[in-house]
Amino acid sequence: MSAGKTVRLFLADGTPGGLLTAEIMNWTGHVVAAPRSDLAALLKRPDTSRTGIYILLGDDPDSVGGQMAYIGEGDDVSKRLYHHARPENQNGKDFWDRAIVLTSKDANLTKAHARYLESRFITLALQANRARLTNGTSPAPIVLPEADMSDMEYFVDQSKIVLPVLGVNIFRSPRTAVASPPDSHGGRTDSPVFEMTMKKLGISATAQEVDGEFTVFEGSHARSAWIGAAGHSYIGLRTKLEKDGTLVLSSDGGTTIFNRDHAFSSPSAAAAVVAGRPANGRLDWKVQGTRTTYGEWESEGLEEAMSQEANHE
Repeated sequence: MSAGKTVRLFLADGTPGGLLTAEIMNWTGHVVAAPRSDLAALLKRPDTSRTGIYILLGDDPDSVGGQMAYIGEGDDVSKRLYHHARPENQNGKDFWDRAIVLTSKDANLTKAHARYLESRFITLALQANRARLTNGTSPAPIVLPEADMSDMEYFVDQSKIVLPVLGVNIFRSPRTAVASPPDSHGGRTDSPVFEMTMKKLGISATAQEVDGEFTVFEGSHARSAWIGAAGHSYIGLRTKLEKDGTLVLSSDGGTTIFNRDHAFSSPSAAAAVVAGRPANGRLDWKVQGTRTTYGEWESEGLEEAMSQEANHE
């Protein structure tokens, strides 16, 4: 069972869409995020004048994740952000509308540390394939002393926890967990493996709910083409998956195959892509080797929980 974490958020201007900071208890890292419209306030903060990493995020309707990103580092992050805020004809970047800055509260990050972290975060973003990176290069991690490398890997691990809390999911790997038994409090830490089959078409897909996302695994099969209504909302998703190489045609052309793991927003979105038409994922996905549907699995324990609550009243 994973240990719990305390994440402390502070809304600097009292609004959820404005400048905010995030910290994890007992971690020296510090995260500050702001929309581009609040960049002036962000640049005035002392934390952004430190050595650190920054992430620029913007919309990209043509990518599966719907985002573009740039990952960089600097001795003084504020100067790098100021440079990127210029128009593109002045060597700036126009695509981004949000900036995330990661520094250390103890100011112990060095230039070498920042370069190592930049390389690691670029690699993680490429592996996760949730955003289109605009970085021109992917530098290899520089060599650090063993102790420093261990510290930086811990920094990466903690960042991967706090960033999704801020809605930054570009480093989340589609498959980060395996099925496990209930924890000591009666809850479930991870889901079983689910399967969806269409025997007449030779289609079989497997998936798992990982960290709140429904992830279809590499090697799963799907219908060769969309056959549902032309105006359905999932057509765009299916088209993007085919365009970016997540779905590739099988050797015999009878089906398409997931070329990599892919995280969906819901089991129904995953089921629709597999079936090539609208589908109810709560019914079509079943716990592998059983007839238990996703919806039945999801509801397990509810009656017991309510019974226990009634006994406490």
